Amino acid sequence: MKIVTSGVAAAILSTTMLVGSALAQEKTLRIGMTAADVPRTHGQPDQGFEGNRFTGIPMYDALTHWDLSSADKPSVVIPGLATEWSVDAADKTKWTFKLRPGVKFHDGSPFNADAVVWNVEKVLKKEAAHFDPSQVGVTVSRMPTLRTARKIDDLTVELTTSEPDSFLPINLTNLFMASPTHWAAKLAAVPASVTDPVQRAQQAWVAFAAEPSGTGPFRGVRLVPRERFEMVANKGYWDPARTPKVDRVVLLPLADANARTAALLSGQADWVEAPAPDAMAQITSRGFKIYSNPQPHVWPWQFSFADGSPWLDKRARHAANLCVNREELKTLLSGMMGVPKGSVSPDHPWWGNPTFDIKYDPATAKKLMTEAGYSASKPLKVKVLTSASGSGQMQPIPMNEFLQQALKECFFDVELDVIEWNAVFTNWREGAKDPKARGANAINVTFATMDPFFAMVRFVSTKTFPPVSNNWGYFGNDEFDGLIAKARSTFDAKERDAALANLHKRIVEEAPFLWVAHDVGPRAMSAKVKGVVQPKSWFIDIAPMSID
Repeated sequence: MKIVTSGVAAAILSTTMLVGSALAQEKTLRIGMTAADVPRTHGQPDQGFEGNRFTGIPMYDALTHWDLSSADKPSVVIPGLATEWSVDAADKTKWTFKLRPGVKFHDGSPFNADAVVWNVEKVLKKEAAHFDPSQVGVTVSRMPTLRTARKIDDLTVELTTSEPDSFLPINLTNLFMASPTHWAAKLAAVPASVTDPVQRAQQAWVAFAAEPSGTGPFRGVRLVPRERFEMVANKGYWDPARTPKVDRVVLLPLADANARTAALLSGQADWVEAPAPDAMAQITSRGFKIYSNPQPHVWPWQFSFADGSPWLDKRARHAANLCVNREELKTLLSGMMGVPKGSVSPDHPWWGNPTFDIKYDPATAKKLMTEAGYSASKPLKVKVLTSASGSGQMQPIPMNEFLQQALKECFFDVELDVIEWNAVFTNWREGAKDPKARGANAINVTFATMDPFFAMVRFVSTKTFPPVSNNWGYFGNDEFDGLIAKARSTFDAKERDAALANLHKRIVEEAPFLWVAHDVGPRAMSAKVKGVVQPKSWFIDIAPMSID
């Protein structure tokens, strides 16, 4: 054992006190995520929408933003790096976006039309030197009609789509703007011995991710994969309302709900996502706060319609939806869920009044299964691909085990295949026919319903079959494509809502999902965290928060 002399010990103690004092003066917010790893930091995060929430929105901006400033009103799209936009009256595949002047990236370079074109091409133009295949899947699947970007002048850009698409301004909330100048510097630093352009680009993106540069309210400064990511305040942020009040944010990947809860209770985290439901009373009794709000976010099973799938029979799909006592599940989750009637609620303008009523009716469920040829002695075997944690997955293991037992009563024999979250999320785009689906005929991935494409279109269009987007189960036909085309090509808001209501009505009636819960986004925070607005959104804004 090494012996430290008293003089050296005193010096170490003095240094430690000075460092501790400096850290004490710095306002640091520590967040325990459900992800098992830090979401990608290069501008197009993985780890589902938890990635957008924690490494997308804080460090980057998009042309359009979600308004996350209210806990009472639904979040809507507002100007971000674009101040205004319009569709061409004569050619509705062309959009003009006016850009915000005076915005700079974290590296000091200007944001302008060239930067927008560069960021569109990073995921759409394979010949571009900076094209990054790793960013394509999580981006293009969320804005599938965008095709090109063209600079008109420094503060004006034209975007074109493959077809008239009134959803484009909403979809663009997912395209985060990274600094072309900063990336070019990283490319220039790649050793000359690396001569292959693709490999050089990949190495530049890896270096960029370690030292990101966006225009957002926070700037990334330290990445330790699977352990932590640190961001510091961008005090020169262009929006005074979102200039950060904390100095540093530390993201901690904590996939296990009990581990997250323990980190909060022990003071290792100031905020944890989805705390363990059975610890809610303990959390509040210790002075911590639980924030929640109904969210446009569904916790489902998505069914396969590939040849041979047991879900091809609509009677089985309806029976599954009638066999789950969701109020009992809600009690299991300490009240932290909403009971769904479809992808959107009956008070939503897209509701459409479906003829199929999602409710707990086991007698009708058993009758349907009997008609389909199943019984307690001859159950229908189904296999579900799920994860132990992940973005929006709430409490996937106990929830899926609850479903397994509930459906057994209605003659289903459910096999749960639990794999790593990112593998599940990746297969969501690869599809049920891909070997990495592991023979599953249902997949458990939550989805946001904030906009028409995310809520409905990507799951029921023949144009979004894998790997284009998230129609994992290959559900779709001419009827649904027609309903989608009507909604997408309608630019009047009320008429579009009516078209979307027709689409939602038919989705619920055909039941390509087992709708289990609506998330309410429970997160537990130290009472020291102030200025928290829990919006009616899957996202939340860190920038206005402070910590005592």
